[in-house]
Amino acid sequence: MDLLIDNLFDINHSLAKDYLNKFKYPWEALKGLKDEIIKIGNSLDKNEYEEIKKEVWVHKTATIFQSAYISSPAIIGENTEIRQAAFIRGSVIVGNNCVIGNSCELKNAIVMDNAQIPHFNYVGDSIIGYKAHMGAGSITSNVKSDKTNVVIHNEGIDIETNLKKVGAFLADYVEVGCNSVLNPGTVIGRNSNVYPLSSVRGVIDKDSIYKQNKVVKKR
Repeated sequence: MDLLIDNLFDINHSLAKDYLNKFKYPWEALKGLKDEIIKIGNSLDKNEYEEIKKEVWVHKTATIFQSAYISSPAIIGENTEIRQAAFIRGSVIVGNNCVIGNSCELKNAIVMDNAQIPHFNYVGDSIIGYKAHMGAGSITSNVKSDKTNVVIHNEGIDIETNLKKVGAFLADYVEVGCNSVLNPGTVIGRNSNVYPLSSVRGVIDKDSIYKQNKVVKKR
């Protein structure tokens, strides 16, 4: 599968679009994300965004529940909800009309517009595409058990990321079933579905269904 950023995401659905446009592959954007979020945050319209604490910018239409915690740097977009006990650990940019739900944890991630990460999810060192949805309890695993650099496995070709921490890249319109684990370096193409209780590794092509360790094309 073609793993170019433009093949996975419509970057117009993120404040990070100019940043993402600098890279060929999505994992290349992870390393400098913290500094980029600070740069974007300082350029935001103060009539629309409030800096609720140092380097945490929240759109004035967003809803942040009292029990949620947001560490810097972070940007929370228009009409987005950060719900009970959500933990945003920093270096996170969340788009417009998103849901970051109860007891979810995010770090070093881009979440594009209209994405939903609503219940007991962990998203680290990852990019979540436009209108992508993660079912309850599904997580991105971002470190290999042997702590070596993450490799992207794509159609028999191994692509070195030169990074020890790489989560998953969910393209636009991806649906991930409940309690699934997306292993380090997982890439799921546009409009694909992952069945609940799956353990996914490698690259799943667009318009596919992943179930029982098999990939079938949608009809």
